[in-house]
Amino acid sequence: MKRKRFSIYFNAPITLGFVAICVIAYGLSYLTADLSTVMVFSTYGSSLLNPMTYVRLICHVFGHNSFNHLASNMMYILLLGPMLEEKYHDRLITVIVTTALVTGIVHNIIQPDIMLLGASGVVFAFILLASITGKENGIPITLILAAAIWIGQEIYNGMTEADNISQITHIIGGLSGTVLGLIYKKN
Repeated sequence: MKRKRFSIYFNAPITLGFVAICVIAYGLSYLTADLSTVMVFSTYGSSLLNPMTYVRLICHVFGHNSFNHLASNMMYILLLGPMLEEKYHDRLITVIVTTALVTGIVHNIIQPDIMLLGASGVVFAFILLASITGKENGIPITLILAAAIWIGQEIYNGMTEADNISQITHIIGGLSGTVLGLIYKKN
């Protein structure tokens, strides 16, 4: 009887690439005393004539303000990403970039004086995209329940807690994942 060999394999290049960029961004932030975070890996209201404004609209999802912030977001990305990547392949890049742009633009309009960074919008896009993933046409009950509970919690937290968490980014990220999921499912 021939034994199967145990091996480690590279299963989700988009997910692993995203995580690697986030870890590198966090390391750069540490090495530059947060200068790289302010310059590249966060978004905030700045002149539309500044080319870095547009870079930051995407790159803010790679920046994190603490190791716990990074680890929490990466855990969700690593749990959900491979499953979504298997289903959606390269379209997962579109989910990440679209979520980054939409959350960055909305944030800069609503709260231009506050710096936004972190992959939380992408995490919530992945959560609701995972909830909509299935073989049947239509909208799954799991999506409706997950969205209702999650959006209700974000609204409640936004009204009752004074923290540095951008609930609007979570909501916009979740909506991005839902809309893109419905488009992908329809096609």
